[in-house]
Amino acid sequence: MHDYRVLVVEDDEDVRLGCLQALELEGLDAKGFESVEAVDLSLVRDFPGVVVTDIRLPGIDGMAFLIKLMEIDPDLPVILITGHGDVATAVQAMREGAYDFIQKPFQSQQLVGVVQRALEKRRLAMEVRHLRRQLAAIGGLESRIVGRSQAVADLRALVQDVAAVPADVMILGETGTGKELIARCLHDLSGRKGPFVALNCGGLPETLFESEIFGHEAGAFSGATKQRIGKIEYADGGTLFLDEIESMPMGMQVKFLRVLQERVVERLGSNKVIPVDFRVIAATKADLLALSEEGKFRSDMHFRLNIVTIDLPPLRSRREDIPMLFEYFVSQAALRLNRPSPDIKDPLVRELMAHNWPGNVRELRNQAERFVLGLKTAPGHEAANGPVPLTTAVDAFERSLIIEELKRNDGNISRTAEAMLIAKTTLFDKIKKYEIRTRDV
Repeated sequence: MHDYRVLVVEDDEDVRLGCLQALELEGLDAKGFESVEAVDLSLVRDFPGVVVTDIRLPGIDGMAFLIKLMEIDPDLPVILITGHGDVATAVQAMREGAYDFIQKPFQSQQLVGVVQRALEKRRLAMEVRHLRRQLAAIGGLESRIVGRSQAVADLRALVQDVAAVPADVMILGETGTGKELIARCLHDLSGRKGPFVALNCGGLPETLFESEIFGHEAGAFSGATKQRIGKIEYADGGTLFLDEIESMPMGMQVKFLRVLQERVVERLGSNKVIPVDFRVIAATKADLLALSEEGKFRSDMHFRLNIVTIDLPPLRSRREDIPMLFEYFVSQAALRLNRPSPDIKDPLVRELMAHNWPGNVRELRNQAERFVLGLKTAPGHEAANGPVPLTTAVDAFERSLIIEELKRNDGNISRTAEAMLIAKTTLFDKIKKYEIRTRDV
């Protein structure tokens, strides 16, 4: 039951210390609080452990605490400590969802035995919960990474293959290609039980970066009035996602490289080395190798992170996915904005297919929201790489229509040609021209 903990809420200091000592002697990680108000309830959901609480407490009492805990996480085992006159209340609490109760005075081994059984129940419940989430994530991968192109099919397969590999990952892609989405999919499928912690390296002033990522002790610098857990430490057992890694200050890269190599962290103002078990997923739109050659990014950092690489295709290189993606984003926006989902006409689809999408999937999603709101939706044809020739747009649109019709006819050439009102030889020529392969269908 490694990493499973016990929270003890007891206002009587002698009883509280006695409980903590008994639990710690059995190798259990226990922490005491003198009141409910001192407990951070944000830590309770998916808390890997159990709660032991007295019924009679100053302020919020044990019964009210139990009800609050059950609202947050009904599977959390809560053990009540009762006085002689509280037994009837404790029995009522059992009906409300309490795991068990212990009547004062009690022997240390009685407490330890009840806690150990509760921890085992919690461990099994957490494993079942995690497995359900993992299965749901696997089953929902197609609904999260949307598209029918071969590039997207290959991407889904790669994500599923490397998700559980205990190696750091580098995600490459232009702005708006969905780097954080892929990072979250990797985390959800990884089997890691800790949190997904995201940090945009380009969104923090350099003066705050070190405190944000490493954490600090109270008094470590002017304004540090209390201890702060850094992103690395908070990601223990989970995934640390570093977006725009190319923006990490050079001085921080040296310190972070040590963390990557040794998997330990020191808070600012502390000499204590804290072991951390986390996976790093870094994302960038830049060429890190070129930056390292220019002295703008550490080459050792680049090679340390670049173990598994996932290269996300820009939207313009998979235009056949645009109609499906746009329809998906329109349905999402209609639900979120509580608006009817408008019909998507062919002329709009043709304009969408012709656009070069410098903002990639993010830009397409914004267009879908504008469409649902009834605002002007036709994107401009200007693009980062220049305008799209008409022939290119027409070819991309025709290729997508052929693929869709082939899918509807299970790849049958004769039925597809008949449905599209063209000769079979013409269809063969177009399939050859557009390099449509069996796996595309």
